[in-house]
Amino acid sequence: MLRKKVISTMTDMEIVQAILQRDVVVTREYLYKKCYPLFKSIYDKYYTDCENWIEFVNEIYLYIMTPRRDGDRCKLSDFGFRCSFPMWLKIVAENYCRQLYAKRIDIIGKNVDVSDRFDLNDQSLEIDLKLLDMEDVQKILALMPNQRYRTLIEYRYVEQHSNEETAEHLSMTMANYYNKHKLAKAQFIAALRKEGLA
Repeated sequence: MLRKKVISTMTDMEIVQAILQRDVVVTREYLYKKCYPLFKSIYDKYYTDCENWIEFVNEIYLYIMTPRRDGDRCKLSDFGFRCSFPMWLKIVAENYCRQLYAKRIDIIGKNVDVSDRFDLNDQSLEIDLKLLDMEDVQKILALMPNQRYRTLIEYRYVEQHSNEETAEHLSMTMANYYNKHKLAKAQFIAALRKEGLA
């Protein structure tokens, strides 16, 4: 009980350091309890080979803690605190799912069962922004060089307007909107990658 209280008052930096030092209590309380909704929603939404969400968290833990082949640093040790730790975990976990799905396609071939939970070609930003800190979302949006694309992403995904409402707000035809929408999403993803989050 006392340890839970401590975790709720720890900063992201303290939590990351504790996980890097393999603090079993902090790791369990943070990744498996506090971040349960985050990992469960990713597990429910995306393709994995895991039997359940706990196995999925175990895989993500190994993924962020295993040293890279080219050195002794792990993925978590490279976390630069440019966004919140939960946002970073969400992006890392979703990218991990993309990699799993891509490997499955390479192994099985293009005829992947449509019942799989993740479509590799889906570049949509169907991110549940309620799970993210709006401050972090604003930081990522600020990295986008094109103001119009930034406005499109903000209006469509942050304010959650429909495609039609967004096109009208930006005075675009629907054909032009879909083209710009695709480019705006690509720029948003590029901003994430620039920050090492994708």
